[in-house]
Amino acid sequence: MKKFVVLGVALAAMLGLGLAQEVRVGMAFDSGGKFDRSFNQSAFEGAQRAERELRIRLFDFEPADPGQVGLGIRRFAEEGFDLIVGVGFRNEPSITRTAREFRDVKFAVIDAVPGEGRLENAVGLVFREHEGSYLVGYIAGRTTNTGVVGFVGGMDIPLIHKFEQGFRAGAIAGMRERNIASPRVLINYVGTTPAAWNDPGRAKEIATAQAKQGADIIYAAAGASGLGVLDYVKEQRCLRQDQLPTGVRFISNNASGVPRYDAYTRACPAATTRPMFMIGVDANQNYLGDTDNNPRTLNHVLTSMLKRVDVATFDVIKAVRDNTFRGGVREFGLSNDGVGFALDDFNRALIPQAVINRLAVLRSQIISGALRVPDKR
Repeated sequence: MKKFVVLGVALAAMLGLGLAQEVRVGMAFDSGGKFDRSFNQSAFEGAQRAERELRIRLFDFEPADPGQVGLGIRRFAEEGFDLIVGVGFRNEPSITRTAREFRDVKFAVIDAVPGEGRLENAVGLVFREHEGSYLVGYIAGRTTNTGVVGFVGGMDIPLIHKFEQGFRAGAIAGMRERNIASPRVLINYVGTTPAAWNDPGRAKEIATAQAKQGADIIYAAAGASGLGVLDYVKEQRCLRQDQLPTGVRFISNNASGVPRYDAYTRACPAATTRPMFMIGVDANQNYLGDTDNNPRTLNHVLTSMLKRVDVATFDVIKAVRDNTFRGGVREFGLSNDGVGFALDDFNRALIPQAVINRLAVLRSQIISGALRVPDKR
């Protein structure tokens, strides 16, 4: 994989000779960059897989100023790349504009639909995030020890409202199955501008405020800002009984059978505390909640809502390689494993088997349409 630099250097000089038959793919990333451990990185990993398995040539553009991404997209097109992928909805205007001009080049946008789905050479890769968020919300509702859970969104936009609404519905459903009288889902956003995706400090402040209201599980759908929630949860480790607000009390002791790591045991007396958890997003972030390099001890990421941006990226590259690419819209949800939740050695002990069994039923009901998950406020 090579780095694409827009400095007037002829890209052909980097490509070398005799590579005309190889598929050349250019990727333009969103805020947070390709190593954000979340959305962008998932797309990058899908492209890397394509590079390994499909023998394509991969270049990426990651400018210091996000406003310059359009220049990178256009340069890819001018150099005759086979496919240009815009990672994130903010790249849609540049992709649409360039796709209309360069009809022989294929384009894809993740999380938006270029040209309102009417361009034969451009496809929108969109997701039913509310479906996966319902499942992780249900897990939160079934495992919360306080009856209060939190949601921290990145930028306050309709796309993230899908995460919010799915999570809220699932969490309330899970708590109602436990006969929790007043289930609460706290909802806050980092901001209203693109800077909200890369402000972990602000996200940490929000997590702190939610914990003070009794939230013991917080779902972060905030890009790189979500790392601030993770930092808070791992530093705090637990909620303390004497710090719970009026009207909130410990109603259960879920995960009591999971071995504690030494620092947790010292900081959090079992009788008067309960552990705190984050729910990750996009990629499997379960491993980020490990504090002692031992998956068998208490992990502070309860699960992750998997948004398979990696699969969507790989699939669209493969379609170009196989000459099966079609413009328009391609949607990824529970029915084609485009979203889901992560279960592995880091969190298997945190989620009871009865909850896992119930999730399988809920998944089938959502796919069949018997259970409709809200995606709008």
